[in-house]
Amino acid sequence: MLTIHNLSFAFGGRILYESASLQIKPKDRIGLIGLNGTGKSTLLRLIVGEYQPESGTISRSKECTIGFLNQDLLSYQSQEPILKVAMQAFERQNFLQEQIQKVLSEMETNYSEHLLHKLSTLQEEFAMLDGYNLQSQAEKVLEGLGFRTEDLQKPLQQFSGGWRMRVMLAKLLLQKPALLMLDEPTNHLDLPSIEWLEEYLADYEGAILVVSHDRDFLDNTCETIVEVAQKKLNVYVGNYSDYLEQKAEREEIQRNAYENQQAMIRQTERFINRFRAKATKARQVQSRIKMLERLERIEEVKDENVKLHFRFTFSQNSGRQVAELKNLSKSYGSLQIFKNTSIAIERGDKIAFIGANGKGKSTLLRILQGSESYEGEIKWGHNVKSTYYAQHQIEALTLDNDLLTELRQTGTTRTEVELRTILGCFLFSGEDVFKKIRVLSGGEKSRVALAKTLLSDANFLLLDEPTNHLDMISANILAQALKNFEGTFVVVSHDRNFIRKVANKIWYIENEQIKEFLGGFDEYEIWQEEQSLKKSQQENPKESFSKTKNTSQPPSNNTQKQQQKAIEKIEQEITLLETEKSRLENELSNPEVYEQINLLQEIQQKYEQICKELNEKMQVWENMLAE
Repeated sequence: MLTIHNLSFAFGGRILYESASLQIKPKDRIGLIGLNGTGKSTLLRLIVGEYQPESGTISRSKECTIGFLNQDLLSYQSQEPILKVAMQAFERQNFLQEQIQKVLSEMETNYSEHLLHKLSTLQEEFAMLDGYNLQSQAEKVLEGLGFRTEDLQKPLQQFSGGWRMRVMLAKLLLQKPALLMLDEPTNHLDLPSIEWLEEYLADYEGAILVVSHDRDFLDNTCETIVEVAQKKLNVYVGNYSDYLEQKAEREEIQRNAYENQQAMIRQTERFINRFRAKATKARQVQSRIKMLERLERIEEVKDENVKLHFRFTFSQNSGRQVAELKNLSKSYGSLQIFKNTSIAIERGDKIAFIGANGKGKSTLLRILQGSESYEGEIKWGHNVKSTYYAQHQIEALTLDNDLLTELRQTGTTRTEVELRTILGCFLFSGEDVFKKIRVLSGGEKSRVALAKTLLSDANFLLLDEPTNHLDMISANILAQALKNFEGTFVVVSHDRNFIRKVANKIWYIENEQIKEFLGGFDEYEIWQEEQSLKKSQQENPKESFSKTKNTSQPPSNNTQKQQQKAIEKIEQEITLLETEKSRLENELSNPEVYEQINLLQEIQQKYEQICKELNEKMQVWENMLAE
């Protein structure tokens, strides 16, 4: 369907591709991955013809229509209702509908055999193209992507960039091109919409080429992974998890081959140096020199699994309770976001706030940050120092600063060596630290803004979609930093893999109330499935009983693996809590502790909190085992 052959292309003097090849067949599901700046989005633009290869070819069959979702679509403006914008996908059907209306208007004054025949022909083709069901199709896709029924008649102009991008995605999906190319589609979607899109793409009839840093999305939608690395397009069969296994195997083979070749080169060089001056060995020396010159060198394997060797600290711990929200209410006109909701944040809480966009997640972060009005009360704990990260923080960077100067603006007292180490953690090394902010890509600016956030001496972090525009390595670095962070945070994110790594509590919104789940994301997903099943059984008891009775299939391997991982994770957490409980019991058995009342109270509070968490974890673990 589409063939890339020996493609070479440079951008701004930098070679991105050199003799790269790839074939895309009908119904392929390809995930395009690679580090930021390796040329993933550029490849999509080469395919649609926006850029021209310097050498090589990109050829496609006549039936290969292409739909391309990219960031440029954010600039599209229209006063048309979003339903009508999405229905622009149906070009032929829209043309036929206009012609039918014209003929009907003419027939009001000129009822002729000719017009009657023309109307019949137009209506027949319109019906063949499923014209009478187009609106319901468009409504279904728009609502699947998160729009409410009452939004569909609102003009596109009224919506923010992220929501406008959803409309453009809906239009592309309705066009059903032979090759659907999506550049970071999940950046503009919330979790329910991502899950809907995954289900939609599972049944998509054409081929899919998607650039994404969302590991779960790639696992659930792709059957082939193409990695952009070393100016080539390297193909791996399977989803992202399969790619990781295959890449590890390939790298092990390459690492062994590299070490063997290096040993051979060293041995050959020793022979050359030893016998270079001996006339009797001259021919053999020259032969070995030529052999080394002709030798195709195996590249050393670079370890991309960056480990964070730095701890982000703060000067002062907060009190045991960070914040208590009492009867919090928030509305925008007639739209009620929260209504008399109450919840508490304890020191050490690592909270992932999840759910559909528009429900109030970012609003709550702004309320906690102090930039959003509300009704009710927030009771702050002792020594709480907060900082806030959102996408607009990137705009607050000083464009003429270099990276070191920008980090110093946090007021940090860290040395230049320490600041360079921190920048190294976020993949800025060597002379990169002297780059001006203005020359950085969006993803690089995000990393600088995140480094500033973590340097702020805050013990309470508010993070709104921090992984947007980060590649997988950068997102993994941030996850490590947050996992090691000894303070408290609330993070809004739709990246399921990221949430799994960092959260020990899940918040979600239900009936204008903030609800809390005590446990990680894997346990939360299992619990949600149980809740959905219970609800279904309550609503349709006979049908549920019939299904239960007639279903003898065991759970899928995927589900079993997820459940096993969740059980293993919670068992590890229980072990850690039991170790901490034993440590505190030892402290409480020390008579000297009882001579210091403040210390005794603090240890006692910690002990009670640990016991509470341990009981809760044990309950979740027992439920999971029963499941």
